[in-house]
Amino acid sequence: MQLFRHENRQRSERTKRYYARSELLYTIVDFGAALSFVVGSILFFWEATTIEATWLFLIGSILFAAKPTIRTVREIKLWRMGDMDDLAERDES
Repeated sequence: MQLFRHENRQRSERTKRYYARSELLYTIVDFGAALSFVVGSILFFWEATTIEATWLFLIGSILFAAKPTIRTVREIKLWRMGDMDDLAERDES
């Protein structure tokens, strides 16, 4: 079984639920990053809010960096869930 295979997401109800939850988390992180950059960009128009804008850019950057981490963790978990399903099937035989 390989990582990043569509079949891993559809193997069972458990993998479908996990995939859906991780996609929701991924989308929330994406919106958070985008919102941080938009608000940070607006705050850069005024010198008095430069520090806040800089912090928002840092937060947005961290959130964008979290996205590939979320996907990789998800795929490893789905891959491991498949191994567990295989082991359970072998045990039942």
